[in-house]
Amino acid sequence: MINDLTRNAGQMLVVGFDGTALPRSVSSALSDGHIGGTILFARNIIEPAQVADLNHQVYQAAGEGLLPFVSVDQEGGRVQRLKEPLTRIPPMLEVGKTGNPRLAMRIGKVLGSELEALGFNLDYAPDADVWTNPENTVIGDRAFSQDPHVVAQFAGALAAGLLEAGIVPCAKHFPGHGDTLLDSHLDLPIVQHDFERLNEIELPPFRSLIAGGIPMIMTAHILVPSIDTRHPITFSENGLEQLLRKQMGFKGVIVSDDLEMKAVADRYEVDEMMALGLRAGVDLFLVCKTEEVWQEAFECLVKLGEKSSADKALISAAAARVAKLKMDLLRPWRRPDDLMSLLGTDENQRVVAEVRALAANR
Repeated sequence: MINDLTRNAGQMLVVGFDGTALPRSVSSALSDGHIGGTILFARNIIEPAQVADLNHQVYQAAGEGLLPFVSVDQEGGRVQRLKEPLTRIPPMLEVGKTGNPRLAMRIGKVLGSELEALGFNLDYAPDADVWTNPENTVIGDRAFSQDPHVVAQFAGALAAGLLEAGIVPCAKHFPGHGDTLLDSHLDLPIVQHDFERLNEIELPPFRSLIAGGIPMIMTAHILVPSIDTRHPITFSENGLEQLLRKQMGFKGVIVSDDLEMKAVADRYEVDEMMALGLRAGVDLFLVCKTEEVWQEAFECLVKLGEKSSADKALISAAAARVAKLKMDLLRPWRRPDDLMSLLGTDENQRVVAEVRALAANR
């Protein structure tokens, strides 16, 4: 039965799946209000028409009411789930080297316009990490710069371009993944900097983005002992509710990185992740592949709300933030009549060529 609690719990989940068509279980969960959206990966993608069909199925399954998040990781450089015939976007480090934030905004519009044509409405970009450790290949050229002020300026410009194209931007990975050696897909990175250093290097891009109205921020599965000695930031009340919300003033949606990444999945059971994440301040949980995991996550959220009025209030508040973002920024999508004419256009290619030329000459 759909009630306020189940509907609110569902709005807190975005899920991935295998295959190039929408699985019946995901379609049913969208229809029943048990999830609030989807995320696609390379395993879901064959070519543009198929992606547009798949995303159309997501909208149809969700039916009337709040639109679903239809999301993807499309940063540019190494992180581009959708490749040709879409425009190949350079790494963000190359964009940052241009010294021209207006070009970064135009790159955001190129990215966003092609994603919107395919039916997406949320992109987990820009990367707001400051790449201070040359040995950190997890971030590397995904970052705009080693300078926090450059990162702040360019991440804000790219986010503005995405928004102008109709795509919700999401800054990541709070509070900063730029000085880590381990990959949180595989293990739990630890950032040993004191808070003074974080305040000087890692946090300024996020402060700037918050001041500019960024609607969504993704957490990092990293342990930062100067913030929380027990839990990674995704499950840290000190990191999310106290630092990000109260001290930094973020009022938008906090989304977790994928809960199936080993940094957290090897250390916590699903029920622990739901309880800790909810109480830390997570509004939206990503479960990027396994149906059993996202089904259990939904059930755990509902049980938390049934057992505790405090947890039920947190679920309601999180769902309200998600709903506000959706109502403010998501728009109904209609598949373009001539989809291919909107992808990899000459104008979009010119923007990329301008970035490459300017970066090469600096």
